[in-house]
Amino acid sequence: MTHRLFVGIRPPAAIRDALIDLMEGVEAARWQDEDQLHLTLRYIGEVDMHLADELAERLRAAQGERFALTIEGTGVFERKGRVHTLWAGIAPDAGLARLRQRIERICEVCGIEPDHRKYHPHITLARINRAAGPLAPFLSRTAALRLGPWVVEDYLLYESHLHPDGSLYEPVMRYPLEQS
Repeated sequence: MTHRLFVGIRPPAAIRDALIDLMEGVEAARWQDEDQLHLTLRYIGEVDMHLADELAERLRAAQGERFALTIEGTGVFERKGRVHTLWAGIAPDAGLARLRQRIERICEVCGIEPDHRKYHPHITLARINRAAGPLAPFLSRTAALRLGPWVVEDYLLYESHLHPDGSLYEPVMRYPLEQS
């Protein structure tokens, strides 16, 4: 049996509510629901149960001090010239960068292929397909978006379950960060 895993940060309820309130104005966008809102630190992918257990245990070592995050602006990801994701950006933060580096090292120690993509911290707001309406009005309206800061108190190991209506994210382990 395999598990589809990722490590992420769940924003507090007030931030999630503010993001949900933004989600309108793009026809046929597949908006994320409240349970799906997270900041991915490291996508791991499909792993067997043994590796999942080892990773869950080793991720305890990634601990560090709490830090604050702020959401700034919105944008899109494209593939081959077509937009597929609408997101809210995360302002650069040294604490976030350190936590991500520690998690990356743990993944590599566990034998997981290094992530060679440039890390772009964001919270996915919607999945976009060809039927989606124009994005420019939404992006213009949310260009100056600023939410937070909020203190990140923990990070989570999630299991992702694929369904026809979208993915369901199940928190598997919670890892507290230390107070500074």
